[in-house]
Amino acid sequence: MASSPTKTSTLKKEKKDESFLEKVTTLGRRKKIKDLKEVNDLNQDGKISIDTPGSPVELTADNFILENGEERSMIEPDSRDDAKLKELIQVLMDWINEELKEQRVIVRDLEEDLHDGQILGNLIEKLAGIKLEVREVMQSEVFQKQKLQVVLDTVNKIMNLPRWNQQKWSVDGIHSKNLIAILHLLVALAFHFKAPIRIPEYVSAKVVVVQKKDNLLVTNRVTEDITTTNEAIGGRFERDAFDTLFDHAPDKLNVVKKSLISFANKHLNKINFEVSDLDSQFHDGVYFILLMGLLEGYYVPLYNYHVTPTVFEEKVHNVNFALDLMDDAGLPKAKARAEDVAQCHLKSVLRLLYVIFLKYKQGDNNKI
Repeated sequence: MASSPTKTSTLKKEKKDESFLEKVTTLGRRKKIKDLKEVNDLNQDGKISIDTPGSPVELTADNFILENGEERSMIEPDSRDDAKLKELIQVLMDWINEELKEQRVIVRDLEEDLHDGQILGNLIEKLAGIKLEVREVMQSEVFQKQKLQVVLDTVNKIMNLPRWNQQKWSVDGIHSKNLIAILHLLVALAFHFKAPIRIPEYVSAKVVVVQKKDNLLVTNRVTEDITTTNEAIGGRFERDAFDTLFDHAPDKLNVVKKSLISFANKHLNKINFEVSDLDSQFHDGVYFILLMGLLEGYYVPLYNYHVTPTVFEEKVHNVNFALDLMDDAGLPKAKARAEDVAQCHLKSVLRLLYVIFLKYKQGDNNKI
């Protein structure tokens, strides 16, 4: 029985479809095999580069994420298991979560949670009492890096760190989830803002540094020190009389405060100024500057300091200028930092004012 034209046409179409599907499937399979081979080759290049530190590995420009001249660092797996490093990470996470608990922020992984700049920005705003002019939530890598740039520029300006210290972190380092860079930044912030935490001392990590030079991947292993002693970083001073007063004799502390206020007003009244609260009236540095001018007998030009400081940086500038005036007058160095005074740390304010009092107390009826 002869086949109908319609049936014959249908069979030919089915064979044609099968032939087309076979070709597509075969091409897809070949592409998958090729892709897997390229991935395996790339993994092998990376393995060779890590297993042979200091030796160049030949790469093409298309199969590695680094640009020529660019370098990245990664912590060796063994170092991630170091007890001190784990302790440092946990201490810093707990600190951030405590600072941002009112915002219901919970950090569980420093690399994953901080790399886009959102939580870092929130932390800086909380610690410094400022508002950053940046977008809140951003998915775009470009916008994330822009936000990170604003955050890190603000951090570097607030802490006034030397340039070599600022190089321990960067936008690319934080955004690429470089744990070493993130830890350096957080440790610096914790010490600068006197975080009420105990930073583990002598924490270090073994790091593989990878650099691409002329399409060659060069690696090197180094040991990166993340923390040293707390004293070296500036997180702790030896206890003094003010520590004792705050901890054990609050009644005597009030007597000391009244005496220092009386001393300051004896001189500030000459130019029609008067203070009543050490907690809030000395932190911007203006009264320290005026006192030094009065006590040393000179006029301090207004262009040398901010007469009505409104932001943290201006207050720090003023206090640092007052410290310079005290140093020029031969006063001993007080155990206080400008940043602490600008943050209204009463103990630091008292230490500075007490140093001035000791130098110029002759003829003053107040005794401490």
